[in-house]
Amino acid sequence: MNLLANLENRSRPFMILLGFAIIGAIGLSDFLTGYEFAFSLFYVIPITLVTWLMGRRLGIMASLTSAFVWFGADAATGHPYSHPLIPIWNSLIRLSFFVIITLLLSTARNAMEREKELARTDSLTGAVNSRLFYELAQMEIDRSQRYEHPFTVAYFDLDNFKTVNDQFGHPTGDQVLRTVVCYIKAHLRKTDVIARLGGDEFALLLPETSQESARVAISKLQSGLLEEMEKNNWPVTFSIGVLMCNVAPHTADELVRKADELMYSAKRDSKNAIRYSTYAG
Repeated sequence: MNLLANLENRSRPFMILLGFAIIGAIGLSDFLTGYEFAFSLFYVIPITLVTWLMGRRLGIMASLTSAFVWFGADAATGHPYSHPLIPIWNSLIRLSFFVIITLLLSTARNAMEREKELARTDSLTGAVNSRLFYELAQMEIDRSQRYEHPFTVAYFDLDNFKTVNDQFGHPTGDQVLRTVVCYIKAHLRKTDVIARLGGDEFALLLPETSQESARVAISKLQSGLLEEMEKNNWPVTFSIGVLMCNVAPHTADELVRKADELMYSAKRDSKNAIRYSTYAG
């Protein structure tokens, strides 16, 4: 598993070159050992490697290359056949076998990626789930402690969300949540993270974000979200707690807890407000 993980981190050109180099090496071995030794099974190794790491299209190319190399190695040994079409037939059979393996592997890989994605995201809104958010927050804490880069976490709650569910129904409530996430994703950087931590509670992770930048970004975000709510006649406002970190806490739990406390402070006082604080250690 460690070897596979290391290979996944290598560049795409390197992996393509490695896969097809292995096919060439197997073909050479196939030729040198003669027709008495069958090497067909060994071609599955580079085909599997290329398909799993590079995808179906390159996997099929590796299958075609393997079948062609095998045919060339077999022809070069001078092995006699009772009919000239037999080696072509054998090559087509091997190609079919290789392609079937490629299709099965790529389907399994895609299914695994879909399951992994579902396990990391909220199915209703498309935001990351709390488990992934805590992992990413801890990574940002570790990075900040090492390189002394600032970052910001914002925790926000949808005021009057229960009223929406009661008056308009839960399908409308679901649409509110999706609208919030969609708007945030469209107006923040790709490096920023939006997570759904509870029913109507969300968190933002903003790497490389100073105090001044955080105030501007969160203020604009709140204003834009309020416009979206008014546009749809939804009586929803936003209570937000923003924790800016020049010095990071030790754990993601502490980070989220402090941002959560700021959010509840805003909610208790007036709702539809933003409370800012800087983590002081």
